[in-house]
Amino acid sequence: MAQPNSSSDTDFPYWLLALSLLGLGFAAYAYSNDIYGQVFAIVAKGAGITIFVTLVGFSLASALGLVLAVASLSRFLAVRQVARFYIEVVRGLPILVLLLYIAFVAAPLVIALINAIIEPLGMDPLRTRDFPLIWRAILALTIGYSAFIAEVFRAGIQAVDKGQIEAAKALGMSGWLRFRLIVFPQALRTILPPLGNDFVAMIKDSSLVSVLGVADITQLGKVYAAGSFRFFETYNVVAFIYLTMTVTLSLALRKFERKTRIEER
Repeated sequence: MAQPNSSSDTDFPYWLLALSLLGLGFAAYAYSNDIYGQVFAIVAKGAGITIFVTLVGFSLASALGLVLAVASLSRFLAVRQVARFYIEVVRGLPILVLLLYIAFVAAPLVIALINAIIEPLGMDPLRTRDFPLIWRAILALTIGYSAFIAEVFRAGIQAVDKGQIEAAKALGMSGWLRFRLIVFPQALRTILPPLGNDFVAMIKDSSLVSVLGVADITQLGKVYAAGSFRFFETYNVVAFIYLTMTVTLSLALRKFERKTRIEER
């Protein structure tokens, strides 16, 4: 007797249909409502900052994460231990705490150290406000996510068949050449799905930069709601914008994953 196929890949996405209908209904109502239209016009201005913070932060975090992953697999004990120390410490800190620490402790400390070096040389001292809050936020997200992305890269690299690496060694390939031509292209297939999930998560966590006053979607919503007392309408719009971005991106990533699996077959 044939077993019913319970795979989620074959299920009709009723959840998506329901979510789309709710979204379209809300969009139509907001379009016809002057209050929602005003809220949307103000809050949507922060979308550019949210996208900028996410793209720059994720790109830097991915680059740093790859370096950390390679370092954690190094044949040198000291390099491995330094990488593990960084990864474990950063992973143990909440993103919000890390954001506040980088913005109000690490950044002023670094500025003070730089001034201690340049002032005896006759150069004008730097001021803490010369380091914009948006870049402090990006730095915090970069540091926080690099530790998680490093583990994604490490798992992907270790999943590559050791036989192929040994064959590349037998052909006389250098370590860098083996990594670039053999290891990384194969690891990328394993890495992409969780890496995509981290990107979606960073879009949501980018809302934390609002605690520094960075004018993203959340911050503009907070300011408008505090001044107009339209909390219901404002946070409906904020939630709608974030849901639109994250759900759209998640669907695109799933489609890409399915396409990748088909190509592998």
